Amino acid sequence: MTTDDTRFPLTAAERELLPTDEEVEFFQEHGWYLSNKLLTDEEVDLLDSAADRFYTGHRDRTLPTRPPRLAYWEPEKGDVHRHNDYIFYEDDTIRSILAKPIIAAVAARISRTSQIRLWNSTLIHKPPRADDTRNIVPWHFDRHYWQTCSSDEMLTAFVPFHDCGEEMGTITMVDGSHRWKEIGGDDSTSRHFADRDRSELDEMLAENAAFNGAEVRKVPVTIPKGHISFHHCRTYHGSGHNVSDRPRRAISLHLQDRTNQWRPYELSTGDLVVYNNDVLVRRDAAGNPDYTDPDFCPVLWEDAR
Repeated sequence: MTTDDTRFPLTAAERELLPTDEEVEFFQEHGWYLSNKLLTDEEVDLLDSAADRFYTGHRDRTLPTRPPRLAYWEPEKGDVHRHNDYIFYEDDTIRSILAKPIIAAVAARISRTSQIRLWNSTLIHKPPRADDTRNIVPWHFDRHYWQTCSSDEMLTAFVPFHDCGEEMGTITMVDGSHRWKEIGGDDSTSRHFADRDRSELDEMLAENAAFNGAEVRKVPVTIPKGHISFHHCRTYHGSGHNVSDRPRRAISLHLQDRTNQWRPYELSTGDLVVYNNDVLVRRDAAGNPDYTDPDFCPVLWEDAR
């Protein structure tokens, strides 16, 4: 396939929204970045209304098979912290907005890559329930769950559907933690935070900080409507209770850089880790999962210059 940057044109106004050199350096040093306003209020409202339709059963398409560790809230689970993976695939309205080239262009610039592909996407609804510990997202970094990926430079865009501050339990970064050297892990680190004890994850954060002689500096990111928070795949992050009077609604848009491809990752049992994408994407020439599959991992930005 022949590509050039005209596949993903930006308007002159959008080019003004790209990170400056200083902001790129900030991301490289701190591991997170708050963008300019990349989505209009109307686009954000469309995301919100599309989420309402999704929660009442609307699907433009459904997954061809159910991956083994799929996060997928359904109404019978009640008013809890909801996660629905593959929302980019299942809903065309959400897909059309999240595929705006400016989002991936920002990701490409701060991560210094010439291509951004989708990795996964999760619709999130955090109800205003200060009494429910399931609303707390414990400290973790995404790279742990992406062990079948060859790249250490993947990143996530966190896209709220409204102004999002501390009261709502906004995403909170451990500043600069993506630059830490990691203590040797074990099989448990490949398990999602929802499958692990919160105190264990708190202890891991403290141990890694001590190992690096680093301060655990927690930065809640206040995100105005239409702005997007980006974080590096090795940046520790989490979120607290939503103590506001409304749900905190957002999408986590996980992104690959150009270099990423499948790699085998063996557990101590001898079993290979299987990420959900591995049962959905096409096979490459060697029979391995192809993380360039255009159905599940489409190119969202590419600059061939």
